[in-house]
Amino acid sequence: MTDVVVIGGGLAGLSAAAALGGAGFRVELLEARPFFGGRATSYGLPNGEVIDNCQHVLLRCCVNLLDFYRRLDVDSKVKFYSEIPFLEPGGRVSIFKRGVLPAPLHFTECFLRLPFLTLADKVAIARAFVAILMESGRKDLDDISMLDWLRAHGQTPNAIERFWRQVLVSAINEELDRMAACHGFQVFRLGFMAARDSYEMGVPNVPLGELYGSPAWSAMPEVSLRPRTPVESLRFGGGRVDAAMSGGEPVAGRVFISAVPFEKAGALLPDLDTSAFTHSSITGVHLWFDRAVTEMENATLLDRTIQWFFNKERGRYLQVVISASAPLLEMPRQAVIDLAVKELAEFLPRAGEAKLEKAHVVKEARATYSALPGLAKHRPEARTRYENLFLAGDWTDSGWPATMEGAVRSGYKAAEFASATLGRPTRFLLPDIK
Repeated sequence: MTDVVVIGGGLAGLSAAAALGGAGFRVELLEARPFFGGRATSYGLPNGEVIDNCQHVLLRCCVNLLDFYRRLDVDSKVKFYSEIPFLEPGGRVSIFKRGVLPAPLHFTECFLRLPFLTLADKVAIARAFVAILMESGRKDLDDISMLDWLRAHGQTPNAIERFWRQVLVSAINEELDRMAACHGFQVFRLGFMAARDSYEMGVPNVPLGELYGSPAWSAMPEVSLRPRTPVESLRFGGGRVDAAMSGGEPVAGRVFISAVPFEKAGALLPDLDTSAFTHSSITGVHLWFDRAVTEMENATLLDRTIQWFFNKERGRYLQVVISASAPLLEMPRQAVIDLAVKELAEFLPRAGEAKLEKAHVVKEARATYSALPGLAKHRPEARTRYENLFLAGDWTDSGWPATMEGAVRSGYKAAEFASATLGRPTRFLLPDIK
């Protein structure tokens, strides 16, 4: 009999399967769709070109995600950047990078030179960094918004809009007034202050789907990945799960991990209350020009709707990303394309001169859960009231917000409970950097 049945082939399910399979447990992973990766994946266009649904990035502080990539032997397919360009309309560039001082002072030189911030902005941001270090133990950080905290700590409107919002909306996928302060604290404490290189941004240099389709799975014969295998229900008996029902047929296992999104989890566990969760969207706009419009590999874009661009093909194919993109969901496809091209030309003048050959818009209405204040108490633990059923997913209590790192952490936590239930406790979860 299979040791562990994992339901859901997103990052949470894949990481649980990789951890358990690597430890010698027999695992079956059941995924309803024909591909793996969930909301962080890629797919083919009718012309055969493969694109990501949206560019996903990571920081070096994402230690469990990097561990998962190492398990699949794809960590070399992520390129890290130690310089992050902040680009203003008109084209002025400010480079965010570490200096010579030790953490947490390693950005001191950089901040003093950043032209997109005024001296008043820089003084305010420095005070807030100190406050984050001093107030990390506060018990009410989940109950207040990040915007309220920033205002209470004297942040200038320009610092809020051009620095705090620019970083955090992309990281957490929610607006500052709808984001629990605990998430903002975590991003800056781990990503900006914990170590000199923890802020470095990693961008996969292959389509995301290639990461999960790694040949490394062949080195884990204990793991069976089964796409196009939707699970409609679980069969319970005696306080346990007996089987997962797929197409009316039972899939038996000794332990089960549900790694489906919160909107689907209630169908599998009728007693699980997910009513406190709502979604936040991400929109990706793929633009192909008739010529190169930039030599920059990526940049974060200030003061406009579009927030990032990523150079995917020698400056001719750019992917533009808008996080927390609810206002764009009802916009017609062409209006989104027109907006992206118009704004992009304000940063990259050659984009306004080039001919747009084709474009593709991906609206992920259910990209992440909304990291609202007060939500932490509703995020369930991995353990359930059924002795052989555990939960995973970035919406569970992973210790991180809705990120790829959070998803992998949840998968590893569920895998640890599964291994203990099977009588062979194994540690998979790596601690955050200090």
